[in-house]
Amino acid sequence: MKPETISLGPIAGLRWRQGELPVLTLHGWLDNAHSFLALAPELNGLDLVAIDFPGHGRSAARPAGVRYHFDDYVFDVLETLDTLGWERSCLIGHSLGGAVASVTAAAAPERIGALALIEGLGPLSAPVSATAANWRQAVARSRKRKRRVHADHEAAAAARADNSDLGLGAARVLAERGVNEVDGGVRWRHDERLSWPSAHRYTEPQVLELLGAVQCPVLSIHAEPRGGVLPESIARRRFAALQRRQGLGLPGGHHLHMHHPDRIGPAIKEHFQRHGPSPTDSR
Repeated sequence: MKPETISLGPIAGLRWRQGELPVLTLHGWLDNAHSFLALAPELNGLDLVAIDFPGHGRSAARPAGVRYHFDDYVFDVLETLDTLGWERSCLIGHSLGGAVASVTAAAAPERIGALALIEGLGPLSAPVSATAANWRQAVARSRKRKRRVHADHEAAAAARADNSDLGLGAARVLAERGVNEVDGGVRWRHDERLSWPSAHRYTEPQVLELLGAVQCPVLSIHAEPRGGVLPESIARRRFAALQRRQGLGLPGGHHLHMHHPDRIGPAIKEHFQRHGPSPTDSR
């Protein structure tokens, strides 16, 4: 089923009306809604919406002079749910999107019926002793630089795939939605400010407290072998902090949902159909 293009104020997205159970998908850093194109057919029976976070894909950038703070994505999600008219729904989050979904469920438990987190169990953390160093790095590297222009879509996809687990095929899928034509070729459309370092990070005890406050059932999906974004020891402690948890480890890389949607799609669908809100609860 081909998705419809939707506009939710400044947020752009795609929608597959394949059922009544409402599910919002949240992509990873510098990805876009196309991240979920391969997974969507595995989730028939769901009313599936994939958005571009602000500054990504085809969503509007933050206003001039505004930085991209992690916490603000939580409010973007809640506003998106309000715009959709969904009082209670499920969330699928990958990487950054999984971190945002985790905090959203902790902050607004009445809005979230179930979570499926793909390589995204809580936000990145830093020790208290790194506070000043993080600030100095943020100040030093938060400057506009000349954006790289690629010869064509293929060159842009190759650059995105370089030094990542994506592979050229998956990078092409992201490039279909994520690049603009400019003088001399094409350029990735994501806001340059997204690459600026964050001045603030949660501490690990704060992350554990947030995960412990998530009341809904969580399906946490990770690639095996572990060792991607989170060290294995931290990932295990975070998983153990969840009240209602189910884990699923499968061979693959960080973008597991793009490369092996048939492996994880049925598990996500079953999880939501068992634990997600009824259609009357969501509207």
